[in-house]
Amino acid sequence: MNDPTTIRRLYGRRQGHALRAGQAALVEELLPRIAVPADGPLDALRLFGDERALQVEIGFGAGEHLAGQATAAPDTGFIGCEPFLNGVVGALGHVRDGALDNVRIHMGDALEVIERLPDESLTRVYLLHPDPWPKARHAKRRMMNHGPLDLIAAKLRPGAEFRLGTDDPTYCRWSMMVMNQRRDFVWQAGTARDFLERPADWPETRYERKARRQGHEVWYFRYIRI
Repeated sequence: MNDPTTIRRLYGRRQGHALRAGQAALVEELLPRIAVPADGPLDALRLFGDERALQVEIGFGAGEHLAGQATAAPDTGFIGCEPFLNGVVGALGHVRDGALDNVRIHMGDALEVIERLPDESLTRVYLLHPDPWPKARHAKRRMMNHGPLDLIAAKLRPGAEFRLGTDDPTYCRWSMMVMNQRRDFVWQAGTARDFLERPADWPETRYERKARRQGHEVWYFRYIRI
């Protein structure tokens, strides 16, 4: 099995534009209350105070999808990981506006959180529009590599789901190649429509809307852990 720590990277810039006063207040006041603890083992009891199903979103952008899933499943615990400060602020706004008490945020590398969770503790993992690292020499930096996927597979329960979304053709082909080499996931696609049309329970993100405005196709992959 590959060592997931050999593929250790972040998924975006740390910060873009300067924060407004209200945004800074969210970071100072709300983030500490819902931040994933910085060290030690993690489980539902430590994160949410009870035993519940857990899901993880890797690189949640501005948090639209994370908030949509958390709203639809209030009894499930959602862990969102994003190193980009402005994205974290967006998610915090959704948490505040939706009064979502089932979301925890980690501003940093998702693998650092996932590896601290118990094996077979997750019911779903989301990887939506990750950085494609388009140059061939950078392919090892992609999240869709066997090291990170070994870790994700270990933390997903049998029958749990891994979801991938991308609008990058190179990343799409790469991901299909990598997943075809694995025997611990089964692709849930019977026809082309199954990965060309966004499932009803897959909230749209601004990245998808932007991709479609630019004339890009978007691909939706659903894999079941076996």
